[in-house]
Amino acid sequence: MKPKKINAVEVWKDFEDLAHRLGLSVIERAVYSYLLRHTRLEGKLRERFTIGEVALQLRISRAPVRNALRRLAYLRVFRLVERSYGGYLVEVRLPTEVRGIGRKSARIPSKLRTSSARAGRPKGAIDIEQVNFLNTTARRQAIHAREGGRCFYCRRRVPAGSRCLDHVVPQARFGQNSYRNLVSCCVECNWRKKDRRAPDFLRELYREGRLSAKDLSPRLRARQALAAGKLRPPAFNSIVGAQDAVPAAPQARFATRL
Repeated sequence: MKPKKINAVEVWKDFEDLAHRLGLSVIERAVYSYLLRHTRLEGKLRERFTIGEVALQLRISRAPVRNALRRLAYLRVFRLVERSYGGYLVEVRLPTEVRGIGRKSARIPSKLRTSSARAGRPKGAIDIEQVNFLNTTARRQAIHAREGGRCFYCRRRVPAGSRCLDHVVPQARFGQNSYRNLVSCCVECNWRKKDRRAPDFLRELYREGRLSAKDLSPRLRARQALAAGKLRPPAFNSIVGAQDAVPAAPQARFATRL
């Protein structure tokens, strides 16, 4: 199938609109621009790259590039297709393809961008979506408290000294340290799940008899509720202060074998 011809000028206009809408940082813009240039603007859908390669081309250190890639993946600017020793194979989306935003709906008047972003949030309030729940003891304990002392996967009672935090979407697949992606679990489930998808792991627990039939469906629904942001940690305001707000780009380690 012949690739659709792309108007670079229109792509750039859409890029600027989307960058404002998503609040992309300078480095995130540079990384997304690099990926667009080497894929869609050249008539390709996918590109294989290494973090070191992107950092070298953009003349930026690896850590900021790593963090930018994590957030861009979270925002679904691109899809991770494959991870190997040769690098990362990603499928890059055009700005108008991100989250189904059409060209007209993606463009927000500059006067409204700031006010719309702040709408519904009290002055000085912390955006829970930008909080790293892995970098302080209080935040980690909030995730444990949310599960009520049980493993998120197998539902066994877990002693306080044996609880682990697991990334539902693995860090190797750009999973973040968000309350939407961290769960409290037992050591065994943490070790056995590794980089597998949570639904696949839950079904395996069911086949092995570690998860009952009556618990499987609720666990699958809980995983969906978690991703949708419906399972917030308790007492959020008491564990997060204004001084604890983290940057939009997560600081967690981006799994790589470079």
